[in-house]
Amino acid sequence: KSLIRTLTLATAMAAAGAAHAQVTVKDAWVRATVAQQKATGAFMRLESAQDTKLVGASSPLTATVEVHEMLMQDNVMKMRQVPAVELPAGKTVELKPGGYHVMLMDLKQPLKGGEQVPITLVFKDAKGETSRLSLQVPVRAMAPGVDVLVACPGRLLDLAGQGSVDLSRVEILVLDEADRMLDMGFIHDVKKV
Repeated sequence: KSLIRTLTLATAMAAAGAAHAQVTVKDAWVRATVAQQKATGAFMRLESAQDTKLVGASSPLTATVEVHEMLMQDNVMKMRQVPAVELPAGKTVELKPGGYHVMLMDLKQPLKGGEQVPITLVFKDAKGETSRLSLQVPVRAMAPGVDVLVACPGRLLDLAGQGSVDLSRVEILVLDEADRMLDMGFIHDVKKV
């Protein structure tokens, strides 16, 4: 009986390891927060040996962790929660700023560069079986500049002229009220941007 229990336990542990091993996580990081900021994103590259979906995540640092997508819709950048991110077998899927990402909201504490954030990813395979993968994800302090910038063209030109914004670091630029500025005759300022 003891040998059977040992073999059963070993088989269960191997099966659990196989479920975790089917998804590989690379280059995971969490964006550091600034004072009073209660939300941030986690980014990484995921590759699965089998067709799988990322269906959720959790962290002891917050009760609210969601899988999100940023997308351009009707010329407006929108962020929304998604029920799952498809992970086709053998293909790398990148969770990155401006795309899919894991959103940590209502944080209990600020996150500083160099810290580690515990995150558990939840996957569902083609058979509907759920598996979890626990990670310790490093927090990256952000270099001066931004990844997403929302500004009206006039203010953006002022900030760039003062050296307050490094536009080479901006991945997504959302020009707020640019159409109104065009209507008011500020076409030169909008074109400059």
